[in-house]
Amino acid sequence: MIDKEVGEIRRHLRRDRSAITHICGCYVSDSGEIIAKFRQSVALMPENESDKYFALLRRTLSGSLGKNLIDLTFATKQVADSPEHKLLMDLRACKLKDEELLDTFFQKVIDSVSLEGSYLILLGCDSYDVPFKSKDDVHQRDGSDEVYTFLICTICPVKQTKANLHYVPEEKLFHDGAMNQMVSAPALGFLFPAFDDRATNIYNALYYTHDTAVSQDALIEALFNTPVPQPAAEQKKSFEALLTTALGDECSLDVVQTVHDQLCQRIEAHKEAKVAEPLLIGKEEVKEVLAACGVSEARMAKFSVDYDEAFGFEADLHPKNIIDDKHFELKTPDVVIKVDPARSDLLETRVIGGVKYIMICADEEVEVNGVNITIKDGEKEPVKL
Repeated sequence: MIDKEVGEIRRHLRRDRSAITHICGCYVSDSGEIIAKFRQSVALMPENESDKYFALLRRTLSGSLGKNLIDLTFATKQVADSPEHKLLMDLRACKLKDEELLDTFFQKVIDSVSLEGSYLILLGCDSYDVPFKSKDDVHQRDGSDEVYTFLICTICPVKQTKANLHYVPEEKLFHDGAMNQMVSAPALGFLFPAFDDRATNIYNALYYTHDTAVSQDALIEALFNTPVPQPAAEQKKSFEALLTTALGDECSLDVVQTVHDQLCQRIEAHKEAKVAEPLLIGKEEVKEVLAACGVSEARMAKFSVDYDEAFGFEADLHPKNIIDDKHFELKTPDVVIKVDPARSDLLETRVIGGVKYIMICADEEVEVNGVNITIKDGEKEPVKL
């Protein structure tokens, strides 16, 4: 799925637009015991209550593609005959009216999810009359020729609030209030089937995770039984380790700067071009940058082998998963230097008299602990950090 398609379904998930008639839920204790199961009619809910349920469902379609929202692909044989795909298709076909199927689904989640504390599982089934879109990108609602029926699931931690004083208007006094169980923003969730090319794709699902550093492998295996890319935070660590180990003593400031700058430029160019498809880069593109920096053939060959081992053969990566395009940082055991990524050219490394230095161009205003300072001619240079 692309951003526009995710956004289209997210906008549809509102009380006054959605065709969801009821929301099914399962409240689970921190020990994995079912506290309550329920089926609530959307039509009978107070508006403010239903709006909150729909807000939770929409949050499952938030974040960045490739980072928070991950495409999962079923193998052809799974679609033809597999228990995990059949369960999702059957839930969709019955529109969550089969209690036995719901119980099976909830138990699969409970047996495999890994969350601290109690949590709430919410599940809805919706049908969207996909409006025809003309060449000028204008939607024509009376020209629908596709009905997209989908499951939307969200898993939300439930936090216990502290008992605090609260105001009682009738008595014009403050009294101690009871502790409440508050539903937090979604931690996990999914959309099935995918909405690709603005049409139903039963070969894919869109998986959501709030924490990009944690992979819920057991949950994904139980519900989808399909391989999942490394979490975004893990991809970044793997790429950093890859440059370090593969390039060895050729991993200089200039090389890291250039790789970072080139990826930042591609991210910005992709954003300005307003290309619908997510930006992906492969190892050959990174190798081109390394070659331009003068990295030896031997080191690039090792990079190629290590890349395949870390990410999979010829895998494509989202560049925002492997670099931080908003920050550029140098770190020693005692010093951390943060620089605007667009001005990493202000930094250089140098060896003077056998001592290694990080040099920072300071021609502009310099502030130390909030105080503007003056660097006078003749002061001892360079400043050792």
